[in-house]
Amino acid sequence: MPIGWRGCVVIDMRETRFWWIRHAPVPDGGRIYGQRDLPCDCSDRETFAALARVLPRGAVWATSNLLRAKQTAQAIWEAGYGFPEAIELADLAEQHLGDWQGLDRAEFYAARPQRVIAHWFAEPHERAPGGESFNDMAARTRTGVDKLLKQHGGGDIVVVAHGGVIRAAIGIALDLPPHKMLAFATDNCALTRLDHIETASESGWRVAFINWRMRSGESGPLA
Repeated sequence: MPIGWRGCVVIDMRETRFWWIRHAPVPDGGRIYGQRDLPCDCSDRETFAALARVLPRGAVWATSNLLRAKQTAQAIWEAGYGFPEAIELADLAEQHLGDWQGLDRAEFYAARPQRVIAHWFAEPHERAPGGESFNDMAARTRTGVDKLLKQHGGGDIVVVAHGGVIRAAIGIALDLPPHKMLAFATDNCALTRLDHIETASESGWRVAFINWRMRSGESGPLA
């Protein structure tokens, strides 16, 4: 374990840096897709090249089990990162929106009462018919994060996932209630870094940055 300092006392400390990336845009025809396994548009090569430059080498890679996450990871690798193996975790899939999947998005919103603070398809506790709630998804996101920490903690972990999952991960790090988790913007191909720090007696999270959009020529948010 690396050695950290607290005042003048040397302590054993393990730090795990999670580099979260939302998948590339999905041509969805204006329809809700949730866990529909649609492909994404990987034509923005400059963004993938910028991500390939800034992401740490030697990292453990993980994706959800959905095609768009795996395609985005592949596009980053092909843009100059290299070709690591990736762990595939269904725990990190987007919220299953059940019978809402495939519906016209604009018509869906127009037919439902909207609250300014909702920022999502429904209130966090509401389950989509035949699907799950945001709370359900947040709970399995926590399970996925815990698996990665247990099996691969102590270094860098790059995770290519989904907007809802990344909102949940931020909320877990900040110990937020679900309706506060939904307040974060998570753009396609944007980068969020959450660091988990633990000692023998305690653990906690540090938020390095949220929703950073990499552009060609940039050296990264921590340069």
